[in-house]
Amino acid sequence: MPRIKILLFFILCIIKVYPQINDSIFSDRPDGRFISTYGYLITELENTKPALSYDSTMSKLQFYRWQDDVKAAMENIMKFPMNNNNLPDPVCISTEQKDGYVLEKWEFYPFPKCVSTFLVLKPDNVIDKAPAVLCIPGSGRTKEGLAGEPGIYDCYTEEISSDHVTMALDYAKAGYIAVAVDNAGAGEASDIEHYSNSGNYNYDVISRLLLEMGWSWLGYTSYLDMQVLKWMKSTDYIDKNHIILSGFSLGTEPMMVLGVMDKDIYAFVYNDFLCNTQERAVVMTKPNKYGNRPFPNSIRHLIPDYWRFFNFPDVVASLAPRPIIFTEGALDRDFELVKNAYEKVNAINNVKCYHYPKFSKKEDRLQIEKLPKGLDSKTYFRMVNVDPPSHYFKSELVIPWIDSLLK
Repeated sequence: MPRIKILLFFILCIIKVYPQINDSIFSDRPDGRFISTYGYLITELENTKPALSYDSTMSKLQFYRWQDDVKAAMENIMKFPMNNNNLPDPVCISTEQKDGYVLEKWEFYPFPKCVSTFLVLKPDNVIDKAPAVLCIPGSGRTKEGLAGEPGIYDCYTEEISSDHVTMALDYAKAGYIAVAVDNAGAGEASDIEHYSNSGNYNYDVISRLLLEMGWSWLGYTSYLDMQVLKWMKSTDYIDKNHIILSGFSLGTEPMMVLGVMDKDIYAFVYNDFLCNTQERAVVMTKPNKYGNRPFPNSIRHLIPDYWRFFNFPDVVASLAPRPIIFTEGALDRDFELVKNAYEKVNAINNVKCYHYPKFSKKEDRLQIEKLPKGLDSKTYFRMVNVDPPSHYFKSELVIPWIDSLLK
């Protein structure tokens, strides 16, 4: 019996120590090869330089050519349907007068067997064409929450008494037309989640289905958002020369896609931290308590070929010279990359960078050029100057900035 207890003790010790001694990926072979498939793939990923990484030494002419290359690559990766040009026109299905604005609900028909919806908040003082903001929610958020409306089911209702949630309503109160969409699989576009009284949307299954069909969650969602954007540009009361894209958290991803593919977009609100997702996957290798190495993001973020061409800072840099505001920081390293692009086209005043309040002072931020490996999510966020509890739509920064652009 004592031997069994001793053996169990050593097994527990190994289980507890195992994650710590395997935080980083390394080969113990003299030739540096990996027998671990994970080890090999992470090393390959680390050594993969995206073909369209931003190059600070390129000339202005080379920059413009590079922008075209980014657009072409994005169009190829997103795989928008090419044979869906003769779609029915969107239809307004309800109108309601609110305090200071009209709330409209619209249907649109992106595929023969598909219907999707969006909300329009039109301020009462809009007489002629007015600037408009396309509002794209974060994970678990809905167009109803953005508009300050109850969810289509009680369990989908968000904290609509807080302006940390009501992005579209905040814009409407500031005098701008706001158009709010759902992400694919969330809110009204969800399946049966409400039967379990849950607001946890099953993004993973629809992402898997899309990937099996040769598409991706981001490609599908961005395609739907592009149809709403086209409708916005066709209306007689939205100034198509002053359409702003506003993305919160997950919503920054389709925002970037639309910004690259449609050069008519006037400005961008990037309400999340700016992240190099390839680097994030390379360095977040610390095993969890079960001895598994979790991937930093869900399958919903899986976009085949994306890392072969660019990362988020590169994509954002390609949006220059159009105005953009960042509200939740990043590594200064990544902000400097974006600023370099804007300086190259003489538009440095068009980029505004804010950090989380906790890291607003430069001395409180870590200055890192290359992140170390073996990180868990908590350590990663700290090293890239992110304060997760303070992640919300920052109207106090965004509205004055838009006012300064348009008024």
